[in-house]
Amino acid sequence: MIYSSGDDWRAAPKKRVLLFGMSGLGKTHVSSLLREAGGWFHYSVDYRIGTRYMGEHISDNFKREAMKVPLLRELLMTDSVYITSNITFSNLSPLSTYLGKPGDPDKGGLGLAEYQRRQEQHRVAEIAALRDTPHFIERAQEIYGYGNFVCDSGGSICEVVDPDDPGDPLLTTLSEHLLLVWIKGSDAHTAELIRRFDRAPKPMYYKPDFLLDCWSGYLAETGLCESAVDPDAFVRWTYARALAHRQPRYAAMAEKWGVTVTAEEVSALRGPEDFDALIAAAIDRR
Repeated sequence: MIYSSGDDWRAAPKKRVLLFGMSGLGKTHVSSLLREAGGWFHYSVDYRIGTRYMGEHISDNFKREAMKVPLLRELLMTDSVYITSNITFSNLSPLSTYLGKPGDPDKGGLGLAEYQRRQEQHRVAEIAALRDTPHFIERAQEIYGYGNFVCDSGGSICEVVDPDDPGDPLLTTLSEHLLLVWIKGSDAHTAELIRRFDRAPKPMYYKPDFLLDCWSGYLAETGLCESAVDPDAFVRWTYARALAHRQPRYAAMAEKWGVTVTAEEVSALRGPEDFDALIAAAIDRR
């Protein structure tokens, strides 16, 4: 780790962390808190994915839908309108909408092949956005004068690295530049995330083999053909399995590459001073 002790962290003139864990446990909240207090650069991996690496895919998808409407088709063909996504750190809906869900096209679902194609686009984009982190650390310092840097990673970071490989190239690069911090949720947090997802199912990224196992398992359990699958029902069925699949991967990342803080500790943070104290304690108790 780039900080050997809590005192080393406290004394560091440049504090650099990468937050990881399940979506909904506070990564973006903490990152925003630090940014708004001043002195911290906030790098959102999902925002980078949705703008730099998948922005064209997203806007082209909007245009395909617009071309189905005669009035909009005419305006697009004459360059009379401009269609793009309004993605922000706190609103990643354009990215998740593009990623989509597999199933019945009449219910907004994608064919499995197209869904897999978009999943692969996301995998490539996430790796690229994570690899960009050292560049943004340098950029934040050189252009804006920010020595402190927080990388707000996506929930699927654990799907694009191998935490059990001591030579994993992505984790090696990241750990050379930042302290990796797992925000660990409790069973109660997991249950609440599942309830929240059940109310409003959202697209997400899965490892290819995990996705195919879930897809074949769902078809076998329900007896449905691919085109009859309710997209929301499938992602609801898959979500709890995905969380269980990710938990040991997060734990291995923290054990072998970083430190752990709890979601309860994160929710109690009120400013950068609290954050400094929490990270120092996490390093010392490792």
